[in-house]
Amino acid sequence: MLNNRYARQIKLIGKSNQNKLRNKKVLIVGAGGLGSATSELLLRSGIENLTLIDQDTVELTNLGRQLLYTEKDIKKAKVIAAKEKLRQINSQAKIYVKNFFLTNKNISLLKGYDLVLDCTDNLETRFWINDYCRKNKIPWVYASAIRWEGYVMLILPRGPCLSCFLKKGMNETCNQQGIISPLPTAIATLQVTLAIKFLLGEKLDSLLYHLNLNALELKKIKVKQNSQCPTCVKR
Repeated sequence: MLNNRYARQIKLIGKSNQNKLRNKKVLIVGAGGLGSATSELLLRSGIENLTLIDQDTVELTNLGRQLLYTEKDIKKAKVIAAKEKLRQINSQAKIYVKNFFLTNKNISLLKGYDLVLDCTDNLETRFWINDYCRKNKIPWVYASAIRWEGYVMLILPRGPCLSCFLKKGMNETCNQQGIISPLPTAIATLQVTLAIKFLLGEKLDSLLYHLNLNALELKKIKVKQNSQCPTCVKR
């Protein structure tokens, strides 16, 4: 069954690596445009132990870009609707959901996972993830998408972190600024590809990827660790 489901991918990564993915545990924070696409791509790639955290409900305005949801899901909790759809893709997978927002009071939920994926639309939450993961040596993947542009970066226990290049007070949301519909899926694809490469043990540099769909450009930005970063110096 495993060979049949992932046959095309096994041609590229091999059976042992496919089995390795199957045994990894990944936590996704946010089940909106990024989180719905990311969770589906992870599951279809063979990561069969997923946890989603979110407290939002599905709205009509979500349907233009949040691929897991349909009109029948409107007013449902996103994580509940997401779990239903993911179980239809793979009924044997372990899908866990937590129908509440991640805060500094429950941030310890990030412990025990091989990788954490940031799929939020909230800068404050990202900084909580960043600080907690740095303190507890948990790898995570930052991702954001707004207007025509998005960013993705694998952040490791050593090296530059989110606070090295991003400052508080810079938060913009899709509600305020808008977003082109294909962008979350494009950013999710980058995020999941980085996740797979990391989970399979590939050595990766600390690069910030910037995708501009309007200009059809993908840039790699080298991020240096900031000696004054409050997270890195444990302030």
